[in-house]
Amino acid sequence: MSDHIDGPRSIGDPSIDTTDLFTFMSPENPARTVFAADVFPSAGSSAVFSDAANHAIVARRVTVAGLGDAAKFQPGEREIRFSFRFDRLEAQPGAKPIQRGTCTLPGGQTLRFVVNDERGATTPDGTIRVFAGLRSDPFNLAWLVGALKPFQNLLEHDNVLCFLVDVDTKRVLDPAEGSLFGVIAETTPAPAASALVGHPPRRFDWVGRPEQTNVRLNNAHLGPVDDLRDLWNQQTPFAIAPEAAPLFRKRLLDSLHQYDMSDGKEDWPPAQLAASANVFLDDFQLIDVAKPTTDTSYLEIEKSTLNGRPYQTGGGRTLNALDIDMLLTWLVNRDREPLHGGAKQATQLGRTTFPYLAPPNTELQTVVESVAVDAPADKVWALIGPFGAMWHPLIAQIRLTGTGAGQLRTVETIDGKTIIERLDSTDNARRQYRYSGVTGMGASNYTGLLEVAPKGSGSTLTWRVQYLSDGQPTIIIKTIVATLQKVGLESLKKRFG
Repeated sequence: MSDHIDGPRSIGDPSIDTTDLFTFMSPENPARTVFAADVFPSAGSSAVFSDAANHAIVARRVTVAGLGDAAKFQPGEREIRFSFRFDRLEAQPGAKPIQRGTCTLPGGQTLRFVVNDERGATTPDGTIRVFAGLRSDPFNLAWLVGALKPFQNLLEHDNVLCFLVDVDTKRVLDPAEGSLFGVIAETTPAPAASALVGHPPRRFDWVGRPEQTNVRLNNAHLGPVDDLRDLWNQQTPFAIAPEAAPLFRKRLLDSLHQYDMSDGKEDWPPAQLAASANVFLDDFQLIDVAKPTTDTSYLEIEKSTLNGRPYQTGGGRTLNALDIDMLLTWLVNRDREPLHGGAKQATQLGRTTFPYLAPPNTELQTVVESVAVDAPADKVWALIGPFGAMWHPLIAQIRLTGTGAGQLRTVETIDGKTIIERLDSTDNARRQYRYSGVTGMGASNYTGLLEVAPKGSGSTLTWRVQYLSDGQPTIIIKTIVATLQKVGLESLKKRFG
């Protein structure tokens, strides 16, 4: 999913997982350029930026060093770096804790800000403005990429942590010296005392173009091949290690060839296949700050250069671009026929004003399942009404702690998972109880209601759950909850008829 969960290290620590990078002309002021990066996929309301990592957005001036089969983008040595460091949480009397941060600007100046303050922070002369905070995930992944099938947006209702800079293009980027830039975002270890054993990684994660790791380097259709994503994520952007470059180039070649032949037609001759692999091996997002960026300009610079002609747009990557549709169309049939995913936009469209990414999704998600059984309501309630009752076929064991409201149940599932829930209330007259999730579901604000109502000579069982995703994609939580509900209720239908 773009750069979401792109390797074992990122999966193990989502706070350092760079999920996305966007580069575009400010829609409220075309004289300004915006660089926005995201970390922490499926971030919940309690997610905070890691204080053990540097978060950075880095740009280098790039020149077109070859066209057609010799296509090449050559980055310069000078970096324009925006480095973000985040403090530990600060307690606030009678209010939620806050987090502050510092952005070190290319000239060495620093700019302090408060996380989640939509006003951000601005240099005294207005040249640079920064923001960091929880936002709606702007990425639209409406594909089952492994099967190349359109699907709903797999990141629907998800949030991420975003850090961005909004700069005066002329003052900061000086396009008169060259207007084409390559941009990356990265997370690296914060400086620390030397360890007694071993050494920290060079970097945790980085991203240039979306889907370099999960779609191109880790193409599921290539069969049982080594997972190169962690090795890739520790490479130095703009300077892939010479000893590792042949390995990555070969994987990109194999992957592109597989995508090309997935529709039974060859659209990439060998020379162009090799040229495309070389271009994508130099993985940085291209933006020409002297030309307009639009929702359809993504990859136009690369495509035009590979096709042997001058590019026409600013390239970049806007928040509302259907970039995976564009990428898959390019990989599979080289723009011969457009491919469309199953959703036309992300959960929320990007905004035209600072900080551009839409506010976080806070709408509770609801999953409801019901079943009718041929048994009186009292008989059914006698079985499932006790908070610790063992009636669900996916549950191996339940341990109760305490009694009455506030009682905890620790649920061990048959596949080894542990879920802890708290009883909020029981109403035996109405045959219902309410409970809240404590841990184990990857969700916050998790509440459930189980009730039995008479229906003729039988009864109806209803199981309702509401939640916000927190550390797991919303669609994953929905699938888990719906499976628990359906399997449990169907087992009661079999039991009672």
